[in-house]
Amino acid sequence: MHSKNAPEIAQIGEAVLAYAQWRLGLDPVPLDHARRPEELDALAGRTITPEGITGARALELFTEVLAPSCLSVDHPRYLSFIPCAPTPASAMFDLVVGASSVYAGSWLEGAGAVWAENQALRWIADLVGLPAESGGVFVPGGTIGNLSALVAARHTARARAAADPEGASVRPWRIAATFGAHSSIASASEVMDAELVGVPLDEGLRLTGPNLRTVLEEHGPGTFFAVVATSGTTNLGIVDDLASVAEVCREYGIWFHVDGAYGGAGLAAPSVRHRYAGIEHCDSFIVDPHKWLFAPFDCCALLYRDPALGRAAHTQHAAYLDVLTEAPDWNPSDYSVGLTRRARGLPFWFSLAMHGTDAYAAAVERTLEVTRFATEEIRRRPDLELVHEPDLSVVVFRRLGWSPADYAAWSDRIMDGGFAFVVPTSHEGETLARFAIVNPTTSEDDITAILDTMA
Repeated sequence: MHSKNAPEIAQIGEAVLAYAQWRLGLDPVPLDHARRPEELDALAGRTITPEGITGARALELFTEVLAPSCLSVDHPRYLSFIPCAPTPASAMFDLVVGASSVYAGSWLEGAGAVWAENQALRWIADLVGLPAESGGVFVPGGTIGNLSALVAARHTARARAAADPEGASVRPWRIAATFGAHSSIASASEVMDAELVGVPLDEGLRLTGPNLRTVLEEHGPGTFFAVVATSGTTNLGIVDDLASVAEVCREYGIWFHVDGAYGGAGLAAPSVRHRYAGIEHCDSFIVDPHKWLFAPFDCCALLYRDPALGRAAHTQHAAYLDVLTEAPDWNPSDYSVGLTRRARGLPFWFSLAMHGTDAYAAAVERTLEVTRFATEEIRRRPDLELVHEPDLSVVVFRRLGWSPADYAAWSDRIMDGGFAFVVPTSHEGETLARFAIVNPTTSEDDITAILDTMA
């Protein structure tokens, strides 16, 4: 299959590179829209056949039918969920990673790739303030990052309890977090058969040390193996009171995990760095470069203060793996759920190496400038009302007089016209509008134009 199709592969290679160059050169990119299954059936037809449809036809279908049926998450007016706005450099290098056939689960097989990934991880660890011996791995996304960190936390707590003659009978099974924590924390609790205990928020909608201490004392501190704080909640972009939470975790000896999947990138911006005070005390941390650090999907950085604890929890043992597990090498698969992995951190590393960290700080600051503009523009308009003062780059607001149906109709109208993608959210039972601004190409004019459609 590899050799007999060599001429066709060469032709397709040229066509793929031409498509990539064309797509990366679009300014702006089209927003596009989703199609129903029956539409795609009619437009594309049967593509998996015994004899094959040829690479040229498959690429043509992707270019003309399939790609336009996917929303472009790098569109400057794609402001829903948490968008992805990869640099052209990182997107191009993703092609290189795919073409290089690198297995990046072990040092033995992917030393060069792992070394480069670790350079990128070190930059993030330095932003957090973690010690020189800290380290981790790039995993597919925040869900796997959070799960892997919590598995390491539980393994560590149980090992500590087993070594304590007075606590040998206790097997910690609880996680403390707020309702504002990402949905993956609840999912991880389900997967681990752990009990997720909610901590009440303060008046600023944050997790705080005093509220955490009350919950721990009520349930018994020894029953908890982790506390999860968030540096940038997905819905409102709120940064928890990390310093006071860290203090309570140290007091009770409980693993302190910080979910910065979206908001952790703000550590690179001097204007908001103060909001993260206390994050340097975390035992584990995640951030998704594919969100606000301009990498392509899928890429989550998972870091441990003490990587040996992650390795103790995650190393898989089998006879055929002895050559890896018995070596002192840094094997990324030892630090998360999963064994097989691509070098998903390399596109991020390449872009970071190419542009430099100052450019990344400036890009994050640019999105914060646009966020501040959006906030003031909402305040200026009498028919709009800000719901919460933004901590980072998420802006949630209401259109006075609108019902949930009005929000839905407005969202559908601007998306169907290929103008913008802004879906409603909800908070405390109320339907609201929400901007997630993580794309440096999103401008003040984009914000004004979208708000004008709500008049």
